[in-house]
Amino acid sequence: MKIGICVLLLMGLTVSYGRAVAESQTPGVKKSVFGKTKDGREAHLFTLSNESGMQVVISDFGGTVVSIKVPDRTGKIGDVVLGYDTLAGYQGGTASFGGTVGRYANRIAGAKFSLDGKEYTLEKNNGQNHLHGGFNKVLWDAEPGAEKAGPSLKIHYLSRDGEENFPGNLSVMVVFTLTDANELKIEYTATTDKKTVLNLTNHSYFNLAESGAILNHQLTLKASRFTPVDAGMIPTGELRSVAGTPFDFRQATAIGARIEQDDEQLKLGNGYDHNWVLDAGMKPEPSLAAILYEPTTGRVVEAWTTEPGIQIYTGNFLDGTSHGKGGNAYPRRSAVCLETQHFPDSPNHPNFPTTTLVPGKEFHSITIYKFSVK
Repeated sequence: MKIGICVLLLMGLTVSYGRAVAESQTPGVKKSVFGKTKDGREAHLFTLSNESGMQVVISDFGGTVVSIKVPDRTGKIGDVVLGYDTLAGYQGGTASFGGTVGRYANRIAGAKFSLDGKEYTLEKNNGQNHLHGGFNKVLWDAEPGAEKAGPSLKIHYLSRDGEENFPGNLSVMVVFTLTDANELKIEYTATTDKKTVLNLTNHSYFNLAESGAILNHQLTLKASRFTPVDAGMIPTGELRSVAGTPFDFRQATAIGARIEQDDEQLKLGNGYDHNWVLDAGMKPEPSLAAILYEPTTGRVVEAWTTEPGIQIYTGNFLDGTSHGKGGNAYPRRSAVCLETQHFPDSPNHPNFPTTTLVPGKEFHSITIYKFSVK
């Protein structure tokens, strides 16, 4: 009996030690339970921390960036992205706070496109159009790790052929890495067994002041053109110069400086909800796309990407009915999204950079959000 108890005690010690070892193998990453999904599966939070005191919390539900905590110019740490305190908020919410969106980020006109003469009809979830898809509403497989640059989280999802009526079994991998230089690097890869279309982005809503309107945030965009839209928020196909328009952010300008101007495009978007054509175009390595600066806190975030476009969305349809972290309401224009991407509705615009992915080829994209103060 005594021997049995000793063995059990030793086994317990061994198991505990094994857990400790497992945790030590992924330094800078802490895993915790977030809750149960609607189908009864367990979702988790993964907290990535660096030596500079920055923290990023990501959930395997929706590949969601739940929190980004960075210092202001006085050293005060604050959470600079919108979101929810509970898993239920993300399951029921419609704003895509922090989610990994796809299969096709942004809009597809009429919720349909053609490949090799075959038409595919998608769900009309944004008026007559298809918007974003459902990747931010599924549970991804997740594996914490330690990249050379810092703690990381690797998530994987297999989107089956015919899911949401998209063709092909699509295998998607996203790796989030937090560096000691206060960078959140997001690297996407994907392969398919059938010709398909793909556009992936992260849908974080930034407020570098943590609360209030973002109209005083100063925005710089490395873009000389944008894609104007029609009444359905679908690109017309034109690549229009920003010169002389409220869309010219080539020099740092407050978001609110021109947002209420008498401009057709601003009226259609109820503010800024448009894709800018990045001057750098597509490159193997990320180029600077955007700089967002908040004067009262001194916080800065730079968006670097290999993508050809960036969607700037100024929270025009937030209306205060959505209550997020701490029960706080999120009113209109209380955040801005910096969605690096291919252009909206590209499958229906042959003149846009292609979003077609074919078997034997790998989709690869990198976006980096660099945080600093000034």
